[in-house]
Amino acid sequence: MNFEEYQSEASQTALYPRRMSNLEYPTLGLAGEAGEVANIVKKIQRDNEGIITDETRDKLRDELGDVLWYISACADELGLTLDEIAAFNVNKLAKRHGR
Repeated sequence: MNFEEYQSEASQTALYPRRMSNLEYPTLGLAGEAGEVANIVKKIQRDNEGIITDETRDKLRDELGDVLWYISACADELGLTLDEIAAFNVNKLAKRHGR
């Protein structure tokens, strides 16, 4: 699956209030899901001496998928594609790396 396919399929599952622009809802969801990822990583450090188990990896995969969904929803609200965001980011990083 590529970004275009993902974004198209993910947008069909967006069940939040639609207004002219509703960037707030997916942005708050993104922050919440990123917090869940951070909390799992915190517990890896606290409870598992930094060791990532298969179970924890599965939990992180699940939460990172939710993060991706909310990023896709934010992009939709802004009229952007994940492809163009990824390309812009890689270009930015390449320029920064060249400094």
